[in-house]
Amino acid sequence: MVQGRGWEGAVLRLLRAKDFEFTVTRAEDVTPRYRRLRLTDGGMLAATGVHPTMWVRLWFDNAGKPHQRAYTLVDPDPADGTFGLEFALHEGCASDWARAAKPGDTIDATVQGTGFETPDPAPSHLFVIGDPASLPAINSLLGTVGSTVPATIWFEGESDSLPFRTDPSLHEVRHHPRGQLTDRVRVELPDLLKGSADPYVWITCDTATTRGLSSYVRKELGVRRERVHALGYWRA
Repeated sequence: MVQGRGWEGAVLRLLRAKDFEFTVTRAEDVTPRYRRLRLTDGGMLAATGVHPTMWVRLWFDNAGKPHQRAYTLVDPDPADGTFGLEFALHEGCASDWARAAKPGDTIDATVQGTGFETPDPAPSHLFVIGDPASLPAINSLLGTVGSTVPATIWFEGESDSLPFRTDPSLHEVRHHPRGQLTDRVRVELPDLLKGSADPYVWITCDTATTRGLSSYVRKELGVRRERVHALGYWRA
């Protein structure tokens, strides 16, 4: 358990964020670089409710200092008070914690700032750009908005054996090695947008890629701001 949370914790308290303690009940390696945990929610879901792409802030110890990272809930079950989290593993204290996590381990969490509004009007086509870190959010989006709407997904980085929840009859996934995503989107997206009456673009990559593609989609391709969701999930 992290002792103290610095200025970030102080700001969240001012914003009336809610704090909870989660307990790990199950851990499994989906791939060598992708790990799934199941946790009890410490009363969170009953207090906050559930919505698509819902996320929480977890607090990790980083050499004695608090460090928070946000993760999307996977298969939340309010009746049982449980949910899953999935970690794209790399270097850092969050991944180190996830690698070592075992049943009985606990972690502090804060809920503040999460929200979801279904696009209105409903999209004629979803255009999704992401990577392993945002896969849980992409799956949640596809399970809600994309359950009846066609989607084209550009996915960067490792993809083999990852738990995509796509419907082959509706969703096309275009896999690209790291470093090629932006170029491929710039080549392929303009023509696809021309054939979509009311598109919705969802961009959840690393911060720099997300910022660049969001600007490109809005300023150069002319997609209205309210039809673009862009959120950086990590820093390169």
